[in-house]
Amino acid sequence: MAHATTKPQTDRQILWRCFRYLGEFRRYVVGIYLLMVIINLINVSLPQIIRWMIDQGIYGGDLSLLGWGVLGLLGITAVKGVAIYYQGIWGEISSQGVAYTLRNAIVHKLTTLSFAFHDRTEAGQILSRTLQDVERIRFLTGRAGLRLIEGTVQLLLTAVILITMNRNLGLLVILTLPLLFHRAYHFGRYFRPLSIQIQDQLAVLTTRLEQNLRGITAVKAFAQETAETDRFITENEKWFQLSARAARIEAINSPMLDLIANGGTLLILGYGGWLVIQGQLTLGELVAFTTYLAQLIRPIQLMGRIIPIIAIAASAGERIFQILDAPSDVTDSADAQPIATSRGLVRFEHVSFAYQDGREVLHDIDFVAQPGQVVALLGPTGSGKSTVINLLSRFYEPTNGRITLDHQDTRDLTLASLRQQIGLVMQDSTLFAASIRENIAFGCPDASEADIVQAAQEAQAHDFITAMPDGYDTRVGERGVTLSGGQKQRLAIARALLTNPRIL
Repeated sequence: MAHATTKPQTDRQILWRCFRYLGEFRRYVVGIYLLMVIINLINVSLPQIIRWMIDQGIYGGDLSLLGWGVLGLLGITAVKGVAIYYQGIWGEISSQGVAYTLRNAIVHKLTTLSFAFHDRTEAGQILSRTLQDVERIRFLTGRAGLRLIEGTVQLLLTAVILITMNRNLGLLVILTLPLLFHRAYHFGRYFRPLSIQIQDQLAVLTTRLEQNLRGITAVKAFAQETAETDRFITENEKWFQLSARAARIEAINSPMLDLIANGGTLLILGYGGWLVIQGQLTLGELVAFTTYLAQLIRPIQLMGRIIPIIAIAASAGERIFQILDAPSDVTDSADAQPIATSRGLVRFEHVSFAYQDGREVLHDIDFVAQPGQVVALLGPTGSGKSTVINLLSRFYEPTNGRITLDHQDTRDLTLASLRQQIGLVMQDSTLFAASIRENIAFGCPDASEADIVQAAQEAQAHDFITAMPDGYDTRVGERGVTLSGGQKQRLAIARALLTNPRIL
């Protein structure tokens, strides 16, 4: 598995970068946190209303006050329900927006990265990061992140109220918090590397599946169905074992947090009950205190469940930013100029090229291709014929020497204007799951029907296209699977001719 070389980032830096994407949806975020304030105020007021109903209504024998208390509880509960409803909607919109923005950024970055990046990065890895990893960031910036912040605020508010109500009881509660935080912190540190392994293995699975589907013809032709299935099962077993291990760790964590929390609750009930018997605390105050305690424990338990989500999101963010931060080996120079028109004079001057593994493919190559001249490159397999074309198109940069177009160094030209001068027909014709018309017009989306037909005629593809039931509207399937090899090549030629290139 290949990774882009980027500067290591801490989990805090990664998570901060993830949450910064919420800035584009700040009006929703502001609304979410205003509602969070309302919800927290309601939460801390509920136990006080209950205490008031018990001490003044039940023990005070005031049925009218008790009735008003019930109505008050119903009213603020309804307000809380409405607040939670809108908070959920706005949270989903903003987190889905983060996923939308991230996926767009990844795809845009992938289209600008050089061939060298794509050579060393498997397609399955890219798919896994664009789909599964982004989804994990979406969940963190949405529901999980909201609950974490909301729980933290509620925890602080409740702790202050507990100490204010009864200092001794409040301090007893506070003493249990370090144990809970210590457990949650160490769980997160242990779970983080395991989550990275799980995501990496899922990417391996995605790669294996993608390769099998792409090469299904070869798999069947060489009767390798069983062998390929076994390979997939082997990788799937690794993922299953890692996931089961993570589930066991997570299953231990929640009961441990519950045990600590419930132990604290028993201490409070025991000591609080003694204070009630001694007349130092009313029953309503004890009920309110235990209600606050439940509110205090809930966010801590929630943190225990969110910590693995944070760990997973941090590793997902790291993998995503490896793509977004990857440097491109081929870019426009600061003073690059577009080439408006070209005669098509190509010159290679002492050009050498070696791949990143150090293997030299071309050494001190010199030749000139005149406008209108047909040039054939001859040589054994692996001698660098395709590399010459890749260098001319600036898919890669030469190790030494230079390439000129009309006496201008191609590195001084913008990539877009250079490639607009070149029509390229690859050995392995790339067609998309679209109509024949859309495939031919891929390089010229605004081409007229007449121009598309003319390009097809010049490529000797018009006859077999019109013989199809839907003609130019015929869909060719993924990678053109419904066409023969020759038909795919002719469509690729028509696509190149339609751009009217100076160099073909």
